[in-house]
Amino acid sequence: MTDRWRKIVVPLAAIVIFLIAWEWLVWFMAWPRYKMAAPSDIWPAFWRFRHLFLEYGWQTLWRTVVGLCLAVVVGTAFGMIMGFSRTMRDALYPLLVGFNAVPKATVVPVIALMFVGQHDFNTILIAFLISFFPISVSVAIGLSTLEPEYRDILRSLGASRFTIFRKIALPKTLPEFFGATKVAATLAFIGTNLMEIVEPHGRGLGHLFNSGKISADYPLMFAVLIALAFLGILLYYAVVILERIFAGWADRSTA
Repeated sequence: MTDRWRKIVVPLAAIVIFLIAWEWLVWFMAWPRYKMAAPSDIWPAFWRFRHLFLEYGWQTLWRTVVGLCLAVVVGTAFGMIMGFSRTMRDALYPLLVGFNAVPKATVVPVIALMFVGQHDFNTILIAFLISFFPISVSVAIGLSTLEPEYRDILRSLGASRFTIFRKIALPKTLPEFFGATKVAATLAFIGTNLMEIVEPHGRGLGHLFNSGKISADYPLMFAVLIALAFLGILLYYAVVILERIFAGWADRSTA
């Protein structure tokens, strides 16, 4: 089996095994639908609400992507500031760690009250706030661990700070950056869904999940969870493709 086919077949096989085990567990425990939905119950819920899944899924996806893109830009900027300046690193690190330690479920109602009626802005903002921390930290660590010998040599040759960043620091930081972006992509979906559930604006998969919860429709609720997982995997592999393009040289995996 070639490496390309292995990377396709193995994840698909793992998903199939997981679904079979899930189906067997529900059957073995004899759980009713109002307690636990099986995979065989989820597809009818998908099909019954297929138009809503397409509409709400797109709303959740584009807001998540916008929030993630903002997190990449702002997180990279913060990481560069902390990576090149020890003073700024000492000043900003406690603030970032303290903010990240605050449960985002408590931040969501505050944002919803601060910006009442601005649904898209609220959702994008919480997706950004929950996902920019790992990017900023990874970039800061990558830049702060840059060998000083490289800087000294390039400076002695008259290179500017921007040239040092572009030629040495940026390529060195790319593996850490894309690793953190993969984590941030999944976190962004958590933030988006939190806002859609807490703020009742009738948009996104979070609203559809709330509808299933109110009506005690467990297959619909699990169908929303599967849809979120699918979108998360889709965005994750989009980051993987970008990583292969811009930092493929760092992949040391073997077959």
